[in-house]
This record gives sequence, structure tokens and C-alpha cells, in this order.
Amino acid sequence: MDLEGLKLETERLLLRPVRGDDFESWAAFCADPETMHFLGGVQPRAIAWRAFLSTVGAWHVQGFSFFSVFERATGDWVGRVGPWQPEGWPGTEVGYSLARHAWGKGYATEAAATCIDWAVDTLGWTDIIQTIDPANTGSQAVARRLGASLRGPGRLPPPYENQPTQIWGQTREQWQVNRLRLRR
Repeated sequence: MDLEGLKLETERLLLRPVRGDDFESWAAFCADPETMHFLGGVQPRAIAWRAFLSTVGAWHVQGFSFFSVFERATGDWVGRVGPWQPEGWPGTEVGYSLARHAWGKGYATEAAATCIDWAVDTLGWTDIIQTIDPANTGSQAVARRLGASLRGPGRLPPPYENQPTQIWGQTREQWQVNRLRLRR
């Protein structure tokens, strides 16, 4: 896969595989307590670096991972969204995490819908989940807008096995109906 040429675009956003010059924005994202509240807590720069490299590595080993998401109008990095399936994960997830300055603009739904399309059409995924903390009502609202439904409690692999998690999801067939509804 040509990672250098891979780009997904929406009306307002540009998504591309994570690369080295995204790290400063990534590290600032990981240092924000409010942004990281449901993502395992603030990560010191050294830990953020390791997570960042895991994402870059997943692109090369698995052929997919989080995309860096940019506002097309400003070029600003606004978050990470995309297919995600680390070892022991409860399913094929399209996750979304945006920097606080990008909240409330509909970017998570817009970027996640584009990534679900890519995961279904390019990767051949037949099931898409979101793993969401039960208290994270913002993420739940995005999952609902995408057409996912609550499947029940889930369990993440170590070191997150004690973190409360709900599994939201939909099948490829459900997504094919839901994506039409989103585009109206």
C-alpha cells in the first residue's frame, strides 16, 4: 500500500496516515487532561511518543491504523480517527479522538464515517465497533449518529482490562444503510 499517497477527504477534512511531523500536535493532544479523560489519562511526552510510534508501526505491519485528521480550511491537526485493532482487541474498531479545539463541529462523525467507508470498502471489514467508556456521552452520541447500537459491556486487553468499556457496533450491511442516511 502506498502510504505516502493515501489520503481521504471530506468536505471539511483531510485524513492521511500518521507521520513524523504530526508528533508535536499528537503530544499536545496527549497532554490535555480533558481530551485524555476517557483515553487512559494524560500521557507524558515519552509515553505519547511510544503510542505515536505504535500507530505508525500499525500502518506498516497491519496496513491500517489511525489517520491524522486536518481541517482543510486551516491545515490544523484536529485529531486521530481510523481503523484500529491491537492485539487482544474486542473487534475491528473505527475509533475517533479529537483535540478539544475541534469538539462540537461534527468532525468526529464526518471523519469516522469516511474511515468506516474505507474499512468496509478497502479492508473488507464486515463488522465495525467502537469501544466507549460508559460515562463518555459525547462518544456515544457520535456512535449513535454513525448508526451503531450498544451491544453491551466489553473488556479491553491489558493494561486497560479494568477500564469500564461498552461495545457499540454495526455490521457492514447495517453501515451500508446508515451511510446513506448520513449523506442526506
